[in-house]
Amino acid sequence: MLTTATLPARAIPSGAPAGAVVAGAPVGAAPVGPAPVATAVPPRVRRFARWAAEPEPASVPALRNRARAVLAGWPVRAEVADVLLLAVSELAGNVVRHAAAGGRMRIGLALDRGWLRLEVADRGVRPPRLPNPAAEVDPDSEGGRGLLIVQLLAVELGGELHVVAGEFGSSVCLLLPVA
Repeated sequence: MLTTATLPARAIPSGAPAGAVVAGAPVGAAPVGPAPVATAVPPRVRRFARWAAEPEPASVPALRNRARAVLAGWPVRAEVADVLLLAVSELAGNVVRHAAAGGRMRIGLALDRGWLRLEVADRGVRPPRLPNPAAEVDPDSEGGRGLLIVQLLAVELGGELHVVAGEFGSSVCLLLPVA
């Protein structure tokens, strides 16, 4: 899902001002003297990825691996990437356990203006309830800690976790600062 594109050395990026210099010569100028050395144009990197998957257990590690591959090409600190990958596992796992009858799940990952955003959405009729970090978790319970762990790790990094519910399902969004 990670896509890069480079422009030819003599190409002018869209939106470049008139008279822009590319490869050492003004646009429209006749070459004079030896050929200038072409300057490298930085690649344009896609800063988002989206997937849809069936809500079944085998989808969770596959989605985590896709997210890991995308993060490898983005300037994201290791601790932020670790929290995000844990969140992919927990949130996708929750869809598998609680909303599988609602159809496919959608996963979105974006990097924009210093924030990393993960969104896991499904068509479940009952949105998940974010845990209250101050409330005590039942020590005998075998589950119910995943969202709490993700929420606490997000807050520790300066991020947040929230639920968005609408007429077409619900989504859990994780925002983490990259810097």
